[in-house]
This record gives sequence, structure tokens and C-alpha cells, in this order.
Amino acid sequence: MTWYVVLVVLVGLERVAELVVSLRNAKWSFAQGGVESGRGHYPFMVVLHTGLLVACLVESFHRPFIPALGWTMFALVVLSQALRWWCISVLGQQWNTRVIVVPGLHLVARGPYKLLKHPNYVAVVIEGIALPLVHTGWITAVVFTLLNIPLLAVRIRTEEAALNAALVK
Repeated sequence: MTWYVVLVVLVGLERVAELVVSLRNAKWSFAQGGVESGRGHYPFMVVLHTGLLVACLVESFHRPFIPALGWTMFALVVLSQALRWWCISVLGQQWNTRVIVVPGLHLVARGPYKLLKHPNYVAVVIEGIALPLVHTGWITAVVFTLLNIPLLAVRIRTEEAALNAALVK
């Protein structure tokens, strides 16, 4: 059980690292004339993702670790983190936790973006299911996924509109 708490804390620290990168990139984007869209959904996203980590811990105290499920889900958590950081590295200064688009830049179409339009959200979905299931947290996995569906719908629509309005294709 202690190792699962460490895992969730490490994912939380990864989120802090994302915020550090995001703040640096936001500063750069705004200096380049970047425009932010979709501020309304951002606080819900922060609460939902923070709630995921807390719920993972709470539910883990009431669930057993089932090795076949747990280790498989752990592998998916690691892969989702690798995909997330691949996305971050490919987007470089254009990556952000907020929707900030610098007008006139080209749409990124390399790395995972060559294969999928929104690969970062694939990582979010996989992690939202896999992280709780590492320790059999099926309620957290289901609730997070159900709450994340409308959030991702809003987020993707917001990003698509902002990108279509500002980027060179």
C-alpha cells in the first residue's frame, strides 16, 4: 500500500512539474501575442484532476491490490506519462495546461500529433482509468471518466476553435 501512496504522490509531483512548464510557456506565449481561450472550464479541470489523486488515495484504503490488474494498470500509468511528456516535448513552448495560442504559428504535426489530433488527451483518459485501477479503485476510475467526458468535449472544442482562428495550417 505504501508504494501506491508513493506512486500517487509522484503523479502529483509530475502535475506540479507540468504547472511549472506551463507557467513558463504561458509567459512566452503572451510575450509573443498569445491569446487565451476557455478560461471558464479551467478551474473545473484543476479540481477534477486534483480530486482524482485524492480519490485514488481514499479508495485505495478500501480496496485490495490485485497483482494481475495492478501491474497491468501500473504499466499503463507509466505509458500515459511517457505519452504526456512526449506531447509536451514536441509542442515545446506552445504546450500549456491552458488554451493559449500564438497567432501565426504553424500547427504541430509531428511526433504523436502525426498520428492523433489530441494525443495528450489520450494520455489523460488512460491515466484517469489506470491510476485508480492500480489499486482496484474502480469507483474513482468510473467517476473520473464520467466527469472527464464533458470536460474533454468542452476542452477539445475550445482548442479547435482557438487553433483554427490563430494558426497557419
